[in-house]
Amino acid sequence: MEIATYKTLLCESSTIFTEKASKFIAYCSPVKDKSDCLLFIEKVQKEHPKAKHLCYAYRLGLDKNNFRTDDAGEPSGTAGKPILAQIDSLELTNIIVIVVRYFGGVLLGTGGLIKAYRTSASLTLQEATILEKDILSKYHITSPSQAMYSILKIAKTFLIQYEDLIIDENASIKISVPIRIETDFFRRVKTIIEEEEPKPNVNVYSIHNCTIELIEKIV
Repeated sequence: MEIATYKTLLCESSTIFTEKASKFIAYCSPVKDKSDCLLFIEKVQKEHPKAKHLCYAYRLGLDKNNFRTDDAGEPSGTAGKPILAQIDSLELTNIIVIVVRYFGGVLLGTGGLIKAYRTSASLTLQEATILEKDILSKYHITSPSQAMYSILKIAKTFLIQYEDLIIDENASIKISVPIRIETDFFRRVKTIIEEEEPKPNVNVYSIHNCTIELIEKIV
């Protein structure tokens, strides 16, 4: 079954954690793309210009390979990966977590660093508000103008977002349909345009005089 929703954060959150005199200040934020991540990293860097270790991890979209970790001078694998592990433990995406460390004079060792970064990331995520959002399928639809009026009316009934609407002899529209209601929406469109309730196993994306093209999945 296709995944219809994903989990991310509502807004930013931050916490402070101390381990053997080292201070770990963690930040988390929802993001949409790599540009958002870079802007958030820059923002935190400006707040901590003297910090030697600004470690982070982020995950974007639904592609399991779309992530990045940075140990920022800490021993390899002791910071970024533990942070990412906390993101993944909550099945979150479109999120960045940054942990700033101020050394307190006591060496923590490899195991101690892993535990400290993991704990710091976990604490800030516990403070954050997690929400579930719809994954959208964005379609480009072309049809005769009369059929397009029907599509537009049904889209409004389903509270579906649309853009680039053109009404002429060959009308077109781009719509973003939540996956969880996608089949119901197109079944309704097919019923209205073809004036007949489609049978259960009929392809509801095949509609008389309409061209339906999937553009992308949106998170």
